[in-house]
Amino acid sequence: MYSEKVMEHFSNPRNVGEIPDACGTGEVGNPVCGDIMKIDIKVENNIITDIKFKTFGCGAAIATSSMVTEMAKGKTIEEALKITKQAVADELDGLPPQKMHCSNLAADALHKAIEDYKNSQGKLAANPNNL
Repeated sequence: MYSEKVMEHFSNPRNVGEIPDACGTGEVGNPVCGDIMKIDIKVENNIITDIKFKTFGCGAAIATSSMVTEMAKGKTIEEALKITKQAVADELDGLPPQKMHCSNLAADALHKAIEDYKNSQGKLAANPNNL
């Protein structure tokens, strides 16, 4: 049912945890299946230098969270925004059709973390003395 890569990322997930001083945080959930994902990013010079996730969900949800963090780490913000749900699934050598919603959550959580980062940058630029 699952590829070897899915099983590997489920059994040995990468980048698990939180970043206390994260530059951006994205949290998404799917009420139908109950999966919840949170992704924190650290950004320096427009590059995602660190990324961590916490996921409550099935094996596919954990695997896609792990994979999306691996795909985004070291990328520019613009490159990371191009990571799609299909790209995550492809990188894991596919997911069963009924589990594709899990990869949607992983890409969505990453994009929300980037959006949060961009919003905080806009606020800092508007009020540079209000740190």
